[in-house]
Amino acid sequence: MSKPSPARFRTTNWSSYNASLRKRGSLLIRVDKDMTWRAPRDRRPGRPAVFSDLAIQFCLSIKVLFKLPLRQTAGMVASLLRLAGLDWPVPDFSTLCRRQKTLAVQVPYRRADGPLNLLVDSTGIKFLGDGEWQARKDGVQGRRQWRKVHLAMDPATSDIRAVEFTPSRDGDSPVLPDLLGQIPEDEQIGTVTADGAHDTRRCHKAIIARGATPIIPIRRNGRLWKGHCPAARARNETLRATRQNSRAFWKRWTWYHARSRIEAKMRCLKAFGERIAARDPDRQTAEIHIRIALMNRFSALGTAEIVRVA
Repeated sequence: MSKPSPARFRTTNWSSYNASLRKRGSLLIRVDKDMTWRAPRDRRPGRPAVFSDLAIQFCLSIKVLFKLPLRQTAGMVASLLRLAGLDWPVPDFSTLCRRQKTLAVQVPYRRADGPLNLLVDSTGIKFLGDGEWQARKDGVQGRRQWRKVHLAMDPATSDIRAVEFTPSRDGDSPVLPDLLGQIPEDEQIGTVTADGAHDTRRCHKAIIARGATPIIPIRRNGRLWKGHCPAARARNETLRATRQNSRAFWKRWTWYHARSRIEAKMRCLKAFGERIAARDPDRQTAEIHIRIALMNRFSALGTAEIVRVA
């Protein structure tokens, strides 16, 4: 018996996608001369801030994009402003480090037509410890520490719509309600696709409360939930469909395998570095949010539209 031929796919917008890839590698950085660079005056007590949050985010975006230390970041920003013909002051490394702790990063995103279908997943990112090669060659010399990044992606635009940054010991299911809370209340959520780690009452209740449909596989040896609440009924219907047909059929029927797109998005997150430079949790959160903002900017330039042909 011959093996079935592998599936074949084709990119339908190759010309525009090829152009977007070229733009992602362009060194042309446009600086808006109308950007609010200096912080507005306020009447709060204490020394007023010199630079606006937008200016600090711009500098830290340059740092993350080119993987620079803080002092080199200040030097590169000064060069960019000089090339743009702008006589603006540049924050020094201590200002960038201090403001990163309290920075509220603005993450741009696009809203697609119709209900929002979220893909949810998490990954670990290292911030302390030896590299992989050194650990393999000489053994782990010290304690390695990790953090978890939880993402919710819109497959229609490939934009990250929600992000949470937690310690490595935290599970996935307690974070899902917080991810859904970052979606505006006036935006309708159609489906939420997540892995079996989210097969909990808390996750199903949070999804049903937003009027969405959970697409979550049942855990191994899962049993029917007691009760007649909407979350229990939706979860028990998934369990019956899995038992009646099969787990593989249910995944194909619900398009569960679309979750692989957010798994690929994790590679984009780690393309900025396998580890984060900051040590403080608040600064680490700001660094992750800046990565997400850059990823959404790249997605806005253009994404591949792939269809199956065979």
